[in-house]
Amino acid sequence: MQSRTFTVPNISCGHCVRTIEREVGEVPGVTRVSADQGARRVTVEWDESGSWEAVRDLLTEINYPPAE
Repeated sequence: MQSRTFTVPNISCGHCVRTIEREVGEVPGVTRVSADQGARRVTVEWDESGSWEAVRDLLTEINYPPAE
């Protein structure tokens, strides 16, 4: 199991949180997603069938790119 916590500057409302959690939760291998509107941070856990690259690419595609 791997995890990563990162900043997503574009989180500005509850809709953003729900969108991120729903969309990232559908990435193959992702086992848990938690987005925090106040901190503008997201934590994602995935198993060996998932990857950070897949999560990052999806977030960028849906206009919530992680901060570098």
